[in-house]
Amino acid sequence: MRFASARRFGDTPVTDTPFPLEPSATDAQQAIKDEFAFFGDWSERYQYLIDLGRKLPAFPDAWKTEEHRLRGCQSMVWIVPSGDASRLDFAATSDSAIVSGLVYLALRVYSGRSAQQILDTKADYIADIGLAKHLSPTRSNGLAALLAFIRDTAQKTA
Repeated sequence: MRFASARRFGDTPVTDTPFPLEPSATDAQQAIKDEFAFFGDWSERYQYLIDLGRKLPAFPDAWKTEEHRLRGCQSMVWIVPSGDASRLDFAATSDSAIVSGLVYLALRVYSGRSAQQILDTKADYIADIGLAKHLSPTRSNGLAALLAFIRDTAQKTA
């Protein structure tokens, strides 16, 4: 299965994705773990998450439709996949600052990877940085929905 290009939506060009930042999903997860270890407490880590969310590439308003809305999140999250089994890219955004940071972390690990790499990579960074213990139940559900969407997209293209 091949997805329509997310690089253009109608006449709206999309900023090229910065992902992947690291050569592998494992390297991305290690970098995330190292970065979060730098901060002493969760108030600093939350601020870092907010800062990461601000780094998400521009997401056209025209894509903020029900078709691209991620179900299972209390916040509004929109995600658009593109590519094929050899490389899947995800463009995404949220109306919540902290959720945008969670989206950034997920895209850092998974976007720009092959479908098989995505399927082979468990989201260890969530436990490694203690994120699961510090998210509200609704944010945890939203993060699970985001990761499931990425995994399901990879499964459909593999």
